Amino acid sequence: MNAPLSFHSAGVPAALIEALSQRFGPRFTTALAVREQHGRDESPFDVPPPDAVVFAESTDEVAFVVAQAAAHRVPVIPYGAGSSLEGHLLAVQGGISLDVSRMNRVLQLHPEDLTVTVQPGVTRLQLNREIKDSGLFFPIDPGADASLGGMCATRASGTNAVRYGTMRENVLALEVVTASGEVIRTGTRAKKSSAGYDLTRLMLGSEGTLGVITEITLKLHPLPESVAAAVCFFPDVASAVNTTIQVIQMGVPIARCEFLDAHAVRAVNAHDRLGLREAPMLLMEFHGSDASVKEQAATVQEIAAEWGGADFEWATTPEERTRLWTARHHAYLSGLQMKPGCRAVTTDTCVPISHLAEGVTAALADAEAAGLPHFVVGHVGDGNFHIAYLIDPALPEERDTAERLNDAVVQRALAAQGTCTGEHGIGLHKQGFLVEETGAGSVALMRAIKQALDPLGIMNPGKIFAA
Repeated sequence: MNAPLSFHSAGVPAALIEALSQRFGPRFTTALAVREQHGRDESPFDVPPPDAVVFAESTDEVAFVVAQAAAHRVPVIPYGAGSSLEGHLLAVQGGISLDVSRMNRVLQLHPEDLTVTVQPGVTRLQLNREIKDSGLFFPIDPGADASLGGMCATRASGTNAVRYGTMRENVLALEVVTASGEVIRTGTRAKKSSAGYDLTRLMLGSEGTLGVITEITLKLHPLPESVAAAVCFFPDVASAVNTTIQVIQMGVPIARCEFLDAHAVRAVNAHDRLGLREAPMLLMEFHGSDASVKEQAATVQEIAAEWGGADFEWATTPEERTRLWTARHHAYLSGLQMKPGCRAVTTDTCVPISHLAEGVTAALADAEAAGLPHFVVGHVGDGNFHIAYLIDPALPEERDTAERLNDAVVQRALAAQGTCTGEHGIGLHKQGFLVEETGAGSVALMRAIKQALDPLGIMNPGKIFAA
């Protein structure tokens, strides 16, 4: 289990306030409303806001902020879109929230090489809008319109990961401002390299604890010739999940395979007026040539029928597909409306595909027995599912119940040689689980890397492991 959190702040020295005020003018602020906006994410934690906020617009400005903060030993917390679920952007030791959302330009597009270089504030939807005429797209889709810098920081994945991989497989190079304010580059636009340590992968998933990402070079993919989406309903959760397992084990190159339980379907129906059957559901998408899409779809429909899948509904036009996937992306916010005023404690385990059915069914059985409102969505094509427990923030006993249930989900995943977090990261919430999953020796090595690259401990302190 994870230890209780403690928060403290030494404030921002007057000399640092003066230096940042002179450099940034109105883009530096200590106004409470702005600080509170930058002191809240989608996690269930209540933490005092940062002491100040800076809106950076260039790598040089980021480097200036970090160098000044290092000189005064003041924490720096990178901020993108504010959509994290594990408390990554919370100022647990006070300091400066460094907002890079205005660094939102697509810098270089090389369609002949299938690469693009962007600033960290570019969001995934913005990128795909700006490159749509190139015949290419960026597939990583975590649901929220997250910033690409934040997606790198948490090594995000999402609905397309089963076919296209995660940020780990789709980032070629980074520009990073280190804890001393130095600007470094990792990687190149080449598809492979064996030149020294893989610093790009070191920074991916580091959650802002080793540096601030200021440029990202990404792989792009050709837009498929044909795309089809379908929904299918099942008599129970196990049948839906077992269909997914068989699809993956047979090597069907499905692009997306998302699961929603009956509670999640009910929530998106209410939010988006979809009128879907309120039963366990798979939402799938197929990419390829016309012939291959038809072949994939036929195979999946046959497998689903063996598990009781029925009421296949196809969406072949962009408008129909967008309607379905918009509802899936709204599932989290739709689910929150099941219990007005609630907060969500969300699990993020990922297991070898053969253990997925038992993990999902056991998690649901525990939640039903506890009587806590909940819903399940999952990127089940790669063994990753999320169960969100809806709690009243004014009732500590509900939070305790949710954490007990979450602990049981994680323990089952670790016993199956899975992970406590498939895509959301460690942040504040999963620090104890990190030790259980990787071992004390691995965490000690992570701490040593952190100490070597950030000896003053100013880069997003208190995340991944306690300072």
